[in-house]
Amino acid sequence: MRLNENTLLLGKKVVLVPYTAEHVPRYHEWMRSEELRRLTASEPLTLEQEHSMQRSWREDADKCTFIVLDAEKWQARPSTTEESCMAGDVNLFLTDLGDPSLGEIEVMIAEPSCRRRGFGTEAVLMMMSYGVTKLGLTRFEAKIGQGNEPSIRMFQKLHFEQVAVSSVFQEVTLRLTVNEHERQWLLEQTSHVEERCYGDGPPQSQ
Repeated sequence: MRLNENTLLLGKKVVLVPYTAEHVPRYHEWMRSEELRRLTASEPLTLEQEHSMQRSWREDADKCTFIVLDAEKWQARPSTTEESCMAGDVNLFLTDLGDPSLGEIEVMIAEPSCRRRGFGTEAVLMMMSYGVTKLGLTRFEAKIGQGNEPSIRMFQKLHFEQVAVSSVFQEVTLRLTVNEHERQWLLEQTSHVEERCYGDGPPQSQ
């Protein structure tokens, strides 16, 4: 999605940045993991195919993605590369042409050292806030593998409710409608987030 190609969102634990060619090699390494492909229902791709996918993510109007960076590493020193700070990604799919207010959201914290540290929760909250304020979304849907209990619990803590179970696809569908009460709660949860122009880099150490 072109809309977010110059957007950086700085949170407490994570930084969200657009998915660029620089991130592809690390992302490709992650997706060589059979476990990650199973959890994300992904097919194995060659590096060349991964670069092609990255370009489509940037161009397609119905997909919005951010790479999730470890904020502490990103802010550590000016010379830190983004690739060395990568923790995962968070995505929105706007695939229901009949309902532009609905976004399917997914998050992947691929780096083992970054799991169980609240990265996924903050990344999802930041992406939801972006979806509500920038894309006009009022409903979110998450489809999660039945065996991925940590992810199911995380979304339930963020007020999502389970609405369906597919034995065929072995996945659970959870939804959240963002009424005025939920919108205020969401904006409060993300009031600390700073939006910056992507490319400015981390703050210089004093």
